[in-house]
Amino acid sequence: MSSTSTREIKAVPAFPWLGIDIGGTLVKLVYFELLDLTEDEIRTEGEILMNIRHYLTSNRAYGQDGVRDHGLELTNIQLGGRRGNLHFIRFPTSRMPNFIDLCSMRNLHTLTFEIYATGGGAYKFEKDIVEKLKINWCKCDELDTLIQGLSYLSKLNSKECFYFEEPQNDANPNKNPFTFDTKQPFLLVNIGSGISILHVDSNRNYRRITGTSIGGGTFLGLCCLLTGCSSYDEAIKLATEGDSTKIDKLVRDIYGGDYERFGLPGHIVASSFNSFLMRIKSYQELNNSDLHQRLQRSLNNSLFDNKTLNDTGNNNNLQLDTENAQKSINITSISLLNEINISNNQSQLAGDNNNNLLKRDAVENAGEEKVIIG
Repeated sequence: MSSTSTREIKAVPAFPWLGIDIGGTLVKLVYFELLDLTEDEIRTEGEILMNIRHYLTSNRAYGQDGVRDHGLELTNIQLGGRRGNLHFIRFPTSRMPNFIDLCSMRNLHTLTFEIYATGGGAYKFEKDIVEKLKINWCKCDELDTLIQGLSYLSKLNSKECFYFEEPQNDANPNKNPFTFDTKQPFLLVNIGSGISILHVDSNRNYRRITGTSIGGGTFLGLCCLLTGCSSYDEAIKLATEGDSTKIDKLVRDIYGGDYERFGLPGHIVASSFNSFLMRIKSYQELNNSDLHQRLQRSLNNSLFDNKTLNDTGNNNNLQLDTENAQKSINITSISLLNEINISNNQSQLAGDNNNNLLKRDAVENAGEEKVIIG
């Protein structure tokens, strides 16, 4: 029917309640399943709405690439004055045309309702969706929704934000809750296909200060190129199972232990991929899961690389921002960094490159050496 912008949205929308984030690599769909349907609502719901609800909530997989993230599900919550469950579904952005066709097959175009959309794909696919599905397509700025969502989740669950302590040895890092105050300025690192770093003063007052093209899309692309991996889930699964130390050179491989003068523990990486040259004679001997983990950890480290903030370190505006920022760096929309992989890999964020100056300089300017996962 039409498309609108974020500022125009005021009234409570008709059901079904669907939100969609169309990123460069993955599409994330969220569906609010009502638990407090009245008898009148059940009677007037209609076959199409009932089928949509059943299809989205009763399946774990949708076609070849669609997956419902059961672990992300939020149950029995209040939203818009109603009680229900939030379900999260994802699929590759390359499958958007298939998704549009599926919506048409499920007769969504016969309903009068709105879909709230964000991400670059909200603009890219707008014409096809409005023309083929005849729905109200409500575009929301992705950075606005990012910050509003972080604020909402932190209020909904006090343990939503947490950080990992840097391990002193090969032991897994400790996970600690972090009390997040959105009323205080903070730095927000948004990891998607690429990475954006924002300085946030409030839910409505923020600006993008820097970013990098090396992100989740880079990880997936390299995994597919080097190992023949075909999906995001496969790439993450292999990375979780791998052991990157088999193809890395550690400090202890060079010094026989710790490099005590500069406080470098023996278990941290001195040179990524270097042991591949020494221990593995041919590419065929390389374990794909080890390679996936090394690619993941390398890209994680790039987030904390000197270049990310040091390139902008001469920018006085950035220096002023970090001095006034809350004592944290918050990371959301995580595609590369997840709790399982961080824990299994001896803290990919903190332990890999102790001599990495971002954590020492940029975060120190922000006030504290912590990485907050939101």
